[in-house]
Amino acid sequence: MASTTHRCVCGAELRFRQDLEKDDSGVYPTWKCKECLTPVPGKIGERLKHQHPS
Repeated sequence: MASTTHRCVCGAELRFRQDLEKDDSGVYPTWKCKECLTPVPGKIGERLKHQHPS
């Protein structure tokens, strides 16, 4: 399986779960960039949350 990456508007490269901040305030959890708290698209966040650095 290829690894997923996402470039945030702040310039941060999101590659692992550690790069995300989880927001449980709504019905479904959402993911945000840990650097600037910009929301990450749901599909991307769900893929990244399963990736761990080796």
